[in-house]
This record gives sequence, structure tokens and C-alpha cells, in this order.
Amino acid sequence: MEKTKILFVHQEITPYLDENPISSIGRNLPEGIQLKGKEIRIFMPRFGCINERRNQLHEVIRLSGMNLIINDTDHPLIIKVASIQKARMQIYFIDNDDFFTKRKSTVFDKDGVFFKDNDDRTIFFSRGVIETIRKLNWPPDIIHCNGWMSALIPIYIKKAFIDNPLFSDSKIVLSIYDDDFPKSFPAGFDKKMKMNGIVPKDVKNLRTTNFVNLMRNAVDFSDAIIFGSEKINPKLEEYVKSSGKPFLEYQSPENYVDAYNDFYDSLLKEEK
Repeated sequence: MEKTKILFVHQEITPYLDENPISSIGRNLPEGIQLKGKEIRIFMPRFGCINERRNQLHEVIRLSGMNLIINDTDHPLIIKVASIQKARMQIYFIDNDDFFTKRKSTVFDKDGVFFKDNDDRTIFFSRGVIETIRKLNWPPDIIHCNGWMSALIPIYIKKAFIDNPLFSDSKIVLSIYDDDFPKSFPAGFDKKMKMNGIVPKDVKNLRTTNFVNLMRNAVDFSDAIIFGSEKINPKLEEYVKSSGKPFLEYQSPENYVDAYNDFYDSLLKEEK
């Protein structure tokens, strides 16, 4: 019997970034799910503060070389990979010199200011993950999005790539955390992020793109939601509970691998 395939898209994973509750899930959840007998792939942004030499990142030439067009500008997509030997896991990194490599921090500059182009970086990361999975020709049964920088993947999969056989049966799980960002994206994000298949009503929540509205849009196009932090934005909690979609309450570090695995299985049973 073919293994269930889980695509993990994480904004933070330790040891590549400092350990915190979100990056810890990024490290331990995929390993735990792999030990349950499922096949996994893991993606994260290649933030410039990640030490390539220490973490032994190297470019995957056969996957790199594509240009992604954002706001009429070409941005080269570079794919790098590293391994966590102890867990027998490979991590794929979405990279670009201007968006990631040249900056020695994540989403805030050295003075704690939110990068003005985090909107472009979000588009690039989400599209980069999808294009790389297409090159790998790897059809995920579950796509689990973690962190707001992955929040466009649900709408892209469900609208722009729904006819692609790699994704037509994929279930999207969205984890919502207490990682609210302080400012709205610049005006026009709802137009900038569009791809073929996305119509104006699909992006009604993105006309003003603050954290809550970005995650509301992700909820709209996800199949199920997980509360990844003990406390999340109350507006989002209410939105999820009123959506009628399956959701899983916050799970403790001791329990979440088993709980998430059962949650994935329940979604796939619904499909059958």
C-alpha cells in the first residue's frame, strides 16, 4: 500500500532558526509523522540569518533556475537543501538573493522594523514551494501550512492549481499561531498576488491585508484548521469556529504528533 504523503510548509524550523514553540513544531512534527509511517517533504524560507556552512545547505541545481514574476519583475528561484541526519529528514529551502540571502534576519530588520516587501516575499515563498513540488512530481495527500508566510498556498492550490493532477486531491491543513505581524501589507496586495483562476471575490479579505485578513483568506481555502498556539487572535478563533470547517484545538507538545496524525487520517477518510 502506498504511503500517505504529507507536505509540511513551515516558516520556522529549529535548528536553522532560534528555538521557540513554532520552530520546535517545525522540527519535531515532521519527524513524528514520518515515524508514523507517512512520507514527508518539508519546506521553509532560506532566511539570510541561516548559516549555510554550519547547516550544510547546498543548491539543488535541477530544481533551481526558474523565474517567478511578481508585479512585472522577474525573481530567480533558488532551491537549497539540508539534512537533519538524526531524524533522517531533508529540508528544502526557498531562496532568492534579494528576498532572503542578503538579509541577516527573518521578517524584521536589525532595528525591529517589519520589512516593507514582506508581501512580495510571501508571494515568492508560496509560489516557490508549489513550483518545486511540481518539479519533484510529488503529489501530496495533505499540505500542512504553518506560519503566515505560507498563507497564500491554500488559495493558490484551490484556485490556480486545482486542475493540476498533483494537487487535485490534496487536503489543506492550516495551523494558526500567535505570530501576528504589526502592520498591513501595502495597498494592492489583492491584485499583486493574483494568478489565473483567482477572481475578485476570492480575495475579498485581502483588500486590506493585515495579519487577521491574510489568515482569514487562508481559512477560506483550507480544508481544516489547527490552533497551533494556546492563544490565537480571538477574531481568527471566532472566524474558524463559524466557518463550519473541521478544526483541532491546541494540543500540548506531549500530544500533538498523535493528535495531528489522527486529524490527517480523519480528513483522508472523509475523502474516501
